[in-house]
Amino acid sequence: MTSLRASVLLLLLTACASTPPVPSSSTDETVLAEDVRVRRIAPGLWVHVTSAGKEWGQWAGTPANGLIVEDGDASILVDTGWNPRQAEALLTWARDTLHHPVRAAVVTHFHEDRTGGIPALDAQGIPVHALEDTARRAAAQGKPVPGQRLSDAQDFGPLSVFFPGAGHAPDNLIVFHPASGVLYGGCFVKDAAAKDLGNLGDADVTAWPSSLQRARQHYPDARVIVPGHGLLGGPELLGHTEALLREAPPAASR
Repeated sequence: MTSLRASVLLLLLTACASTPPVPSSSTDETVLAEDVRVRRIAPGLWVHVTSAGKEWGQWAGTPANGLIVEDGDASILVDTGWNPRQAEALLTWARDTLHHPVRAAVVTHFHEDRTGGIPALDAQGIPVHALEDTARRAAAQGKPVPGQRLSDAQDFGPLSVFFPGAGHAPDNLIVFHPASGVLYGGCFVKDAAAKDLGNLGDADVTAWPSSLQRARQHYPDARVIVPGHGLLGGPELLGHTEALLREAPPAASR
């Protein structure tokens, strides 16, 4: 079976309209805890996967993706896991094993699978960046609040961040790594196995299709897509999300 590393490199080297999903593999995976693991997907780029605990009820066990991105002799954390313990495990691994300690973080919207680890970063004086709307919504719901602000479109070290418009949440950012062609769609993009749009509590399914089109236009060179949950794929994940939106009940619109 082709290794994960070989598969991802093939994805990055093949500029085609639709890229096959990256297969699951443990080739480059490191388990940090029962509910925390990391996996290298491209040079200088790692996906971290954290799982929700029993306190999350129906969402217990749900894995959430994020990124660790090497930036010189440091790294950037994109999304912080469900809780501070998971974030602490990621920070320790980046410092002691990767030898690229986290210097900053980005959270892509206000839900706690993105912001739950913020207290661990605050405790170490690591700045956490997000949209103003994300901070406002997190504060209003008593969730951890990122302390630094991002604009709707800006470079952030080796990354580009962009707010395409409302979708899964009113404030969902996406993050592009130009060096590898990897686009982190977060919960704005569904994985290929998804049969529905998941949690629509804060979604805007009316705006979501236009937001997806803006994402395509802003990052036309994206060749690998990392969804917020589930396996990596190619640009077809954007089309899959659009198809799910066409099937969404009108009551899901806000």
